[in-house]
Amino acid sequence: MKLVKRILLIAVVLLIGFIVHIFISTGYFRTIENKFDGEIVKSISLPGAEDITVSSRDSFAIVSSTKRVSYPAEKEEEGGLFLMELNSGDFNIEPLTKSYTNSFAPHGISMIKKDSVYSVMAINHTLKGHSIEVFDLKDKTLKHRKTLIDKTMVSPNDLVIIDENSFYFTNDHGDTKGLVRLLEDYAGLALSNVIYFDGNTYSEAASGISYANGINFDRKRNLIYVASARKFLVKVYNRNADGSLEFIEDIHCGTGVDNIALDDEGNLWLGAHPNLLKFAAYNKGKEAFSPSEIIKITYRGTNDYTLETVYLEDGSKMSASSVAAPFGDYLFTGNVKDDAFLILKYPDSP
Repeated sequence: MKLVKRILLIAVVLLIGFIVHIFISTGYFRTIENKFDGEIVKSISLPGAEDITVSSRDSFAIVSSTKRVSYPAEKEEEGGLFLMELNSGDFNIEPLTKSYTNSFAPHGISMIKKDSVYSVMAINHTLKGHSIEVFDLKDKTLKHRKTLIDKTMVSPNDLVIIDENSFYFTNDHGDTKGLVRLLEDYAGLALSNVIYFDGNTYSEAASGISYANGINFDRKRNLIYVASARKFLVKVYNRNADGSLEFIEDIHCGTGVDNIALDDEGNLWLGAHPNLLKFAAYNKGKEAFSPSEIIKITYRGTNDYTLETVYLEDGSKMSASSVAAPFGDYLFTGNVKDDAFLILKYPDSP
């Protein structure tokens, strides 16, 4: 009987410790004090502007928008890609995918220019499955080129184009449902990965990541950055000539990092979720708000980086920030499923 009591006591202590770990590691006890030294320039009515990518060269942005009710989706969702002009200061947007009639609920996006044409790629989620949709953009006209489907697209989240033939994408989970997925979300089980497509073959480039989310490529330094949302990390990899990734280090961010954008100086800008439990409840419709955070990482090399919180709020202005795309001293800040996204003007740091 004493042995049984001891076993039960140990089990209770371990369970309590596990629960406490979940609350601490997801940021539940973090105090959210509203912080932003800049200006909210404009709120643009567009639902679920989850990802935004900017062309500094041609002064426009593409916004990935899906009207989400919950995530993961329980019903077929509708969305599209939108073009936002950046020169006039009016930030007008216009739809790009009206003529694309297939089911389309875009998530992460990426683009690259060759000659006068941009290749645009978008993660697409439908109830039939996941795909990557490839478009050509020229003179504000977007034409669908092809659909990519592969068994490696388990739970695709974001992608980054390397050239006209190759790209990487993240799977934010290793399993799609059940106990394993639950353990990934709450226990931080690291089963997600990065997949590389070389134009012919899909292969795993990095693994053992806890909720692999945003991904981007620093062309000047040949580095791939991957957001590990559940562990509050940005993982840094060197990109090898064959597309494989060599792990360098983790950048500890203290928040649930989402999409990654780069400015012209190579600084990283990320939308983030400082409280992942509230974020999960918000996604399921059980919370009205989810805190938003935007961070800037100045990465100078191995073990040499600084991190700055640029924007922090309780979610009443914009919930669940997922991206912060820079353009000059503007930040285009998207989110998971709000009805609008914010354009911020960020004052230069002294």
